[in-house]
Amino acid sequence: MKKVALLATALAMVTTGSAFAADMRVKALKAPPPPAFDPWDIAFGAGIMSDYIFRGITQSNHKPSVTAYFEPRYNVNKDLQLYVGTSASSISFPNRAAAEVDIYGGIRPTFGMFAFDFGVWGYLYPGGSCFGSQGTLAQGNCGGDIDYSQGAIGLPINGNFAKKDASFFEAYAKLNIAINDQWTVGFNEYYSPNFLNLGAWGNYASITAKWTAPSTTFGASGVGMYVSGEFGRQWLGTSDIFYGIAGDPVYANGIKEPSYNTWNVGVGFTYKVFTLDLRYYDTDLKKGDCNAFTSDHTAKFDGSFTAINPGGFGSNWCSAAGVAKLSFDLTAMSNLK
Repeated sequence: MKKVALLATALAMVTTGSAFAADMRVKALKAPPPPAFDPWDIAFGAGIMSDYIFRGITQSNHKPSVTAYFEPRYNVNKDLQLYVGTSASSISFPNRAAAEVDIYGGIRPTFGMFAFDFGVWGYLYPGGSCFGSQGTLAQGNCGGDIDYSQGAIGLPINGNFAKKDASFFEAYAKLNIAINDQWTVGFNEYYSPNFLNLGAWGNYASITAKWTAPSTTFGASGVGMYVSGEFGRQWLGTSDIFYGIAGDPVYANGIKEPSYNTWNVGVGFTYKVFTLDLRYYDTDLKKGDCNAFTSDHTAKFDGSFTAINPGGFGSNWCSAAGVAKLSFDLTAMSNLK
């Protein structure tokens, strides 16, 4: 019995010693080093939409539009990002510009729940030509010598006219506040010294809100949902003489561009990198003032007389519209690794 007890004790010591040695070996192994921090990232994406609406006004004559963007980013640290980018969208402008090509850049600092964004955005409209000009009427924008005292007179039946180049830039500041996992509110401010090359300054301010549905809303399907909206106001100054009303004692040297309110609300569905957004847009612009502001080449006479639209032609470019947009968005760090 003593031999059996001694043998059992010896086996227990060997087993315990082996386990202890194995445990010591596991503890001696070093943890793998953390992945190296890569500050560079690239975001890109594209989309197709039933209408391209910018601040409540169609840029595509209420027709479908395609868009794409490319945005390199440099993360100084987890709370500070620098970025530049470019995007392009198909449009339908009176001057028949080929497309809208945007170039932008800025800085995005984050402090807890507060995410800021400061930058400059350039809107370029290449390939345009003078619309509705009389003879060599150019006002310094279409070539040729112009007598500025004559104002501008359009040849189309609606009397509208537009410069060959509508390019401009804006400086902007944004703030998004993540209240919790579901709610985010935002505040936006944009300023341009020469909005749409009208000769008038432009200032746009808006407030946004977004509710994101809990991830469990659609079970394990991977589908997400959000509801969002925006209310904004676009203030505008006085145009240059190109858009003046010839012979008018008040507006011969330029018109007071119409300031207006705009809003949108919509619902979106996400799946992996894809988003389907269904949105309603509207403004409080009258059809006559909309015509004077946009130089809509499709405007028709409907008795829309206003102080800056004496011809009575009206435009529906600023009226209510529903838009469906399908897009995808990727980042190299998150989606391509």
